[in-house]
Amino acid sequence: MTNLWRRAIGEGGGRRCRAGRRVRIVALLAVPAALMGLASPAMAGKPTGVFVNFGDCPLSTTGVNLCLYAQTSSGEFVIGNRTVPITKTVTLQGGLILNEETGEETFVNAVDGNTLSKTPESVPGGLLGVVAPEILPPLVRAILNEFLSKGLVGVTATTELVEPVTINEKNLVLAEGAALTLPVRVHLENPFLGSACYIGSKLKPITLKLTTGVTKPEPPNEPIKGKIGDLKFKEGGALLIITENSLVDNAFAAPKAEGCGGLLSLAVDPAVNAELGLPAGDGHNTAILDGTLEQAAAEAVAASE
Repeated sequence: MTNLWRRAIGEGGGRRCRAGRRVRIVALLAVPAALMGLASPAMAGKPTGVFVNFGDCPLSTTGVNLCLYAQTSSGEFVIGNRTVPITKTVTLQGGLILNEETGEETFVNAVDGNTLSKTPESVPGGLLGVVAPEILPPLVRAILNEFLSKGLVGVTATTELVEPVTINEKNLVLAEGAALTLPVRVHLENPFLGSACYIGSKLKPITLKLTTGVTKPEPPNEPIKGKIGDLKFKEGGALLIITENSLVDNAFAAPKAEGCGGLLSLAVDPAVNAELGLPAGDGHNTAILDGTLEQAAAEAVAASE
């Protein structure tokens, strides 16, 4: 067992992690000697026991030495002037290639491609405030408003990953800078909006730089603070569970919505954007993700199969 591993167990095991504590979660890479020589991570089968959540860890990818499984169970997502509470669990999962010597971390997507679960959250009140743009002829505006008044109830918002995830575990533990970077788009859905109504895209993503520390937004937003949570090591240190974790960002921008209303998008897009206050620059949006994080040594996960 390495000195780094001993230090992580001594400082972090079973106690609340303070922002200034120099614990390195990356010590999970230093698997205890009893775990060395276990079956190769490329083994077939599914993890069992305390490692059951890591079934989509990309164990067969060369270099993956850590498995990650995180769930957001509460919080909120504010885009422009609309707040969407997180009431359904959102899951982020995958693996890490971690170079213990350099500290470099590379995130690897989940084996089934479901790295960030597409979990629809209800938009309170739908988009009933949306009205047709006044530049349209009066008759066209009246007809469109009739459709809008009946069609924009039951709207859901689903956050979808559009670019690779970036994780910085040092920032997570020290509560400094971005711990988790998520380039995403938000999919607005109901029968009237169609299947292609998005806020953000691969070319123009909403980039969340989530921190356990204090944010530095532009006005009118004010700084908010995340938290690391409680750290607990299990299975001889091969499994780390962090509870009551909170990742926050209120210093990101959100572009206009596009593709809403199908063939009517040229008229519906401006109406949706006017209702939501889009585009919205830095200081007008907020993401608060509260939940748990589990991280395990890849060899221990493979050995549980």
